[in-house]
Amino acid sequence: MPAPRSTRTALRRGPLITALALTLLGAGQPATAANGSGPDLSRFYGQRVKWSVCEGAQAPKDLQCGKVTVPVDYARPRAGSLDLAVARYRATGDRRGSVVLNFGGPGGSGVAGLAADGKDFMDLTDGYDVVSFDPRGVGRSSPVSCGDGFLSAEASGAADDALRDPRAAMRELRRTADECAKHSGPVLPHIGTVNVARDLDVIRAALGDDKLNYLGFSYGSRLGAVYAAQFPRRAGRLALDGVDTLTEPLTEQGVAGAEGQHKALKDFVDWCARDIACPFGQDPRRGREEVLRLVRSMDEDPVPGVFGGMFTGQDLVGAIGQALYSKDLWPSLQRALAQLVEDGDTRGVEAFASGGFAFPLRQRTGGLADEEDIPMDNLPAALMAVNCADDPDRPTAERITRDLHRLRAKYEQASPVFGRYRLAQVLMCYGRPKGTDYIRERVKDVDAPKMLLVGTRGDPATPYRWTEQTAKRLGPSAVVLDNRGQGHTGYGSSACVHRKVDDFLLYGSLPADGSSCGAEEAGE
Repeated sequence: MPAPRSTRTALRRGPLITALALTLLGAGQPATAANGSGPDLSRFYGQRVKWSVCEGAQAPKDLQCGKVTVPVDYARPRAGSLDLAVARYRATGDRRGSVVLNFGGPGGSGVAGLAADGKDFMDLTDGYDVVSFDPRGVGRSSPVSCGDGFLSAEASGAADDALRDPRAAMRELRRTADECAKHSGPVLPHIGTVNVARDLDVIRAALGDDKLNYLGFSYGSRLGAVYAAQFPRRAGRLALDGVDTLTEPLTEQGVAGAEGQHKALKDFVDWCARDIACPFGQDPRRGREEVLRLVRSMDEDPVPGVFGGMFTGQDLVGAIGQALYSKDLWPSLQRALAQLVEDGDTRGVEAFASGGFAFPLRQRTGGLADEEDIPMDNLPAALMAVNCADDPDRPTAERITRDLHRLRAKYEQASPVFGRYRLAQVLMCYGRPKGTDYIRERVKDVDAPKMLLVGTRGDPATPYRWTEQTAKRLGPSAVVLDNRGQGHTGYGSSACVHRKVDDFLLYGSLPADGSSCGAEEAGE
């Protein structure tokens, strides 16, 4: 079984180094072996964060910012380093340590998310510094990019192009992968959750904590599970909300996402149709047909976008998908779609289109400085880079061509609106190096303290079955909370989930495995 990329060099050096490398991954040793063998990480583990007021005219006055330095390549820590942006709200009560947040994605800026939505986590400051960070390749932490043309190419009809001329489409996908490598710099080969989990342990040490207390949303649940597998003895209280899959290939994840988003679209149109102002009328079935007709019309005849270029039907699909993750966004989505249908005004939907796939909270700048230094395409470029780095499947062009008609039919059956968009995302991994098999092969039967896993029955991004599958895979350490509500993740929408997660993180109080929060409690 191939080891993660960051340890392959060490594994080729003989049995002693092999044993050391496996120990570093499985037991959570912080710096280097007692006998001095292996990479010396002591300078990274010996640092402490120097906090200062965050810069930016609109930045919250009580938010502090800093940085943590990590090696680009953990196998060769002297070959180069990068600075991870971190931010915190200080504990207001007796400080017992920190709780680190990851808002999902992959590709979400934790610093911006904490600046924009920190009020949602203030209860946790009764005992903890509440900390978040920009993972490597994201935001203010050596952001990756694929160049100016990626945003439009990423949402284009990659699946359609491949069906028409497979060889030309595969060449274009490989060219896009080369552009990403050119614009992203040395961090790109070392991006991915296995390395981010190692960064997370360095952050833990830099915060002065013996154990990692952690709250991860959506993709953040994948990161939390990988951390627990790599550093089980350093795991404190880990809460995972909107639980990601650890085993399904990207092709199956895409189908699940299309199905979930289609159900959420149905619920949105049913809700919209009760309002006389709904741009799709008062008949829900006809309204869903109108949405599909609008998407196809804009794919055939794109409209000028506010930020330049043309706004296509697939751009619209991405915008709608982003807005469907929370019912709180539905009124804004309805107004944005009405502007588009009635006036041809794309401003409202383009505001949603700049988001990503799997974020429980909207991505905003939080009023922080240096936003202009972050590439416009960083969020989708990072999402694609991490997902590809985490996936060991890399089919050949011949296999893609052979399977494409079947995949297209499967995706369109899952959702005639979202299927094409999701399939295009899967194809974007072609031309990139094969990802690690560590997550699929090694993140299981974790010998760590109890972890709280929250699954939401009506989640359009991370289906509830993933919570059950991941809990079974992680073993006895996983405790499941069944949130019988709607929307992506439960912490921000259910007072019951919010309370139980806080009780676990603050006091170690776990609900019984399999207990639930009712749908009626979502609006408590």
